[in-house]
Amino acid sequence: MSTHHTPASTAPTRRGFLKAGAAAGATATLLGLMRTTSAEAATRGHGGKPAEQAPDNGGYGPLQPAPGGELLLPAGFTYTAFGHTGTPMSDGTPTPGRHDGMAAFAGDDGLIRLVRNHEQSDGPAFASPAYDALAAGGTTTMLFDPESMSLRATHPTIAGTIRNCAGGPTPWGTWLTCEETFTGLGVDTPHGYIFEVPADADSPVEPVPYKAMGRFVHEAVAIDPGTGIVYETEDRGSAGFYRFLPDEPGNLGAGGRLQMLAIKSQPRYDTRLSQRVGKPLPVEWVDIADPDPDSDDTLAVFHQGREQGAAVFARLEGAWYGDGSIYIVSTSGGDAGLGQVWEYRPRGNSGGQLVLVYESTDPELLQSPDNMCVSPNTGGLVLCEDGDGRDMLRGVTNKGQIFDFAGLNSANTTELAGATFSPDGRILFFNAQSPGVTYAVTGPWERGAL
Repeated sequence: MSTHHTPASTAPTRRGFLKAGAAAGATATLLGLMRTTSAEAATRGHGGKPAEQAPDNGGYGPLQPAPGGELLLPAGFTYTAFGHTGTPMSDGTPTPGRHDGMAAFAGDDGLIRLVRNHEQSDGPAFASPAYDALAAGGTTTMLFDPESMSLRATHPTIAGTIRNCAGGPTPWGTWLTCEETFTGLGVDTPHGYIFEVPADADSPVEPVPYKAMGRFVHEAVAIDPGTGIVYETEDRGSAGFYRFLPDEPGNLGAGGRLQMLAIKSQPRYDTRLSQRVGKPLPVEWVDIADPDPDSDDTLAVFHQGREQGAAVFARLEGAWYGDGSIYIVSTSGGDAGLGQVWEYRPRGNSGGQLVLVYESTDPELLQSPDNMCVSPNTGGLVLCEDGDGRDMLRGVTNKGQIFDFAGLNSANTTELAGATFSPDGRILFFNAQSPGVTYAVTGPWERGAL
């Protein structure tokens, strides 16, 4: 365990909040983006399909092979590839594979600290201490030099978990890594939990499952910095949207209460089909009595909420906080099954409102959105695809128009994941999951919508 990092169980500090701002603070413009998108999409009819792709591909022009040949990017953009699966980390351990969710934090030394998930399952664990010696998932933390555009060091930071798919940054300078599973590899170690990783850890931390936050097939989290409430997504065909009310905001290990979203006066509401863009749905929350069930039912938590009238979604994946709202991606939601973006607006002591802000009806524009982030430069949205065929990074302008920003210049159809901007907005990082590589892209952002 690192001897200098801030323990995950401590309360937030001003330094921690400033560091986390690099990963989460850039979302302040997302509310305006999404509400503009919602209003314009509503005028275009059911599903919110954009009338066309963004003119001139979002201002960046057509994609072309970038110098180096691995990526398709707009003219003027360059990239660096690093953090490949199998390359030795700073302690000599091979870098694990299946790169997934990721966030960027500002380091004290001018370096960028990238905390990256690895969606691996069967072990052995790649570091010690390990939560489960049979499990190969976890996180690594990379120190990236933005001046030389080069990797300085890589450290294993949590090990022995399963299918660390997404997660989210906290306002106090940590990364919450989520297990996209319910079933462990043996009989003695349950899985399906959230773990916390300090962004400044340079060695493996003791993995502590936050059992009060729920045991289910987790995907992503987003935190409201004003309240400390953690919002959680579930990646199942029948999925719930949850929130965790911590007993001590900023100290998730101290426990709290798990709840699941329901639509007022419409029990067991189904958001997956026949939805209307821009229509507000009043929300209430129902308590989950047993967030850590000793059960073989992978939907044991979901069924508790559903029995009390909670709503159902289709494969909730990406989540992001933006200026008072929480945005969530339903990867296969909508009448065409191509994906939805929802906005949850908390409102005082009431339950708030849920609003559909975008629903894809054309796979050529957007198919199976997964991870997402927001540009600190313009408030433009970046969506990572995980669909059929070649996946892309899709941009969304503040007029709600879709454009292509990046893709692999090969026949590789692996999913793209972990999009996140550097604190100054100069570098966009993302992962290609298999064979596993991280990219840092920079160029004339001012030319277009990102």
